[in-house]
Amino acid sequence: MYLLVTLFAFALVLMPFLFWQQTWFGRKLSDAQIERSLAETTKPRESQHALVQIGEHLSRGDKSVRRWYPRVIALAVHPALELRQTAAWIMGQDREYDSFREPLHKLLLDPEPMVRRNAALALANFHDESARGELRAMLMPSSIESPAAGVVKYRLKEGEFVNPGTLVARVGSVEVRAKLPGEVRSRRKPDGAPVAAGDPLAEISAGHEHVWEALRALFLIGQTEDLELVERYSRAVPGMPDKLRQQAVFTARAIQDRK
Repeated sequence: MYLLVTLFAFALVLMPFLFWQQTWFGRKLSDAQIERSLAETTKPRESQHALVQIGEHLSRGDKSVRRWYPRVIALAVHPALELRQTAAWIMGQDREYDSFREPLHKLLLDPEPMVRRNAALALANFHDESARGELRAMLMPSSIESPAAGVVKYRLKEGEFVNPGTLVARVGSVEVRAKLPGEVRSRRKPDGAPVAAGDPLAEISAGHEHVWEALRALFLIGQTEDLELVERYSRAVPGMPDKLRQQAVFTARAIQDRK
């Protein structure tokens, strides 16, 4: 009995440690571990960890990780959303590596909005104006549409916040999850109403962090046509972080100086 109790106590300590080891991307990887994780793409979380570690190296100005850039580009077309999303982010960290532009242009057409947004932010670092359309979308509300026909039952109320993956509603037995962060501004259908595939279910406000990142990117590549959208955030509004207003002012000024 004493042995069983001891083993159980050990498991209580070991299991959280193993979970931390598998989920915390701050754990340092050796070059050999990065190489192995990038090659073993059947384990997306390990590959993502390796990508994050490459980003850490780049943040310190370590360009030796360029030897792994072909792997980064290969992961940009991986079926796993988290790998495409992280690869897009990595490619924006080295603005001197022009070969990243072509795969980033392709990621601007990705079906997942988080991938498109990371690609747009990365391209802005290259001063590539093809990113402007997606950056503008980051400043505007988004819509959640029904993936199927059926009866909608909402899980969230107006005014509640969502993150990517948050369960917003069910249509019949099909889950409807948010793909972008923000506040539920309105529910477009009554709870319990029949809906068709493609019907709008909810309008989500632009997430503050996404707005801030888009404003910073438009500081680099924004044009006169973007001024109206940018200046919406230059006025103090209750609930809006002051850093957004300040960044909007800086971005509007930079755009006007480029006229």
